[in-house]
Amino acid sequence: MNETGGVIVGLGDVGALRITLFYLEFLRFMEKNRFSATFWGVRGSIPTPTSSSQIREKISKTLERVKPEDLVDATTRQQFIDALPVELRGCFGGNSSCVEIQFGETRLIFDCGTGVRPLGLDLMKKEYGQGKGQAHIFISHFHWDHIMGIPFFIPFYVPGNKFVFHSVFEDMQERLVRQQSKEFFPVPFDAFSADISFDILKNKSECDIDDARISWKAMYHPGGSIAYRVDYGGKSFIYATDSEYKKLGPKDLQPTVDFFQDADLLVFDSQYTFSEGMEKEDWGHSSTFIGVDLAVAANVKNIAFYHHEPTYDDFKLMNIYKQTEKYRQMVGPRSPLKMFLAQEGLTFDLLAD
Repeated sequence: MNETGGVIVGLGDVGALRITLFYLEFLRFMEKNRFSATFWGVRGSIPTPTSSSQIREKISKTLERVKPEDLVDATTRQQFIDALPVELRGCFGGNSSCVEIQFGETRLIFDCGTGVRPLGLDLMKKEYGQGKGQAHIFISHFHWDHIMGIPFFIPFYVPGNKFVFHSVFEDMQERLVRQQSKEFFPVPFDAFSADISFDILKNKSECDIDDARISWKAMYHPGGSIAYRVDYGGKSFIYATDSEYKKLGPKDLQPTVDFFQDADLLVFDSQYTFSEGMEKEDWGHSSTFIGVDLAVAANVKNIAFYHHEPTYDDFKLMNIYKQTEKYRQMVGPRSPLKMFLAQEGLTFDLLAD
């Protein structure tokens, strides 16, 4: 009986080991077959925390919807909350620009606004906390809202981590160092313990990182801005923030349409309403309506409206989105285009379709 028991236990251990190995192999498979975008910062111009008055308004509008049967127990309360629209049950976010791309085992970071701080905290739970992480960082331009999170990115302070900054601006390193000069910040750039290098893209049109091809295009914005495209595994991601489209004729827009062509996800600067964008000429931003026009013309599958105006609360953002839905039906009734508002914490799987 002891021998039989021992055999049974042994077989159980072997079975458990096989399940564990299978699970680990499955995780490795999923890691290698991944192409996702995660939003860590979605506001434009300046970080914008949700105010107390905005929270009160959310609570007030939520109470208008609640019924006695929604408050019976924890389950019904949770179901009620889950059924609320996003502008009531949460918020779109107040951190400035930062989007994380993962494909295979590679990580790209687009811009380092304040959204890069929570990204850094998340990475510290992974191999970056042991000094074994690496990533490529692409900067669209060097306005404060796109680089101000750099001093607060904890993985930069961990020896062994490796990062490469990419930009078309030849003085990229000088600009980043200057941001952390003693007049503006107590910790200098050279205090970072990670291995940080710089890749100037000025004389290139594209580059390969592992199995992905990254290309870029200059956009109209004060001081210049760069849009990036990532092609991987037959899918494509485009990061096109801080861009103004001054001339809206078909010939004027064709180079942009070509760059956006057949993208699976387009992250698009839609800071203003269409009318406000016309009033703020040369401010370097666009609108949801122009984003729809370009996406429909380029056969884009999904568009994320991004770089939200700091004076627009969540209710106004949703109102703009609903107006944009009507506009999309007018200009592209047969287009497969899907739309959504970029929201902090949201992960989009480009391989899902």
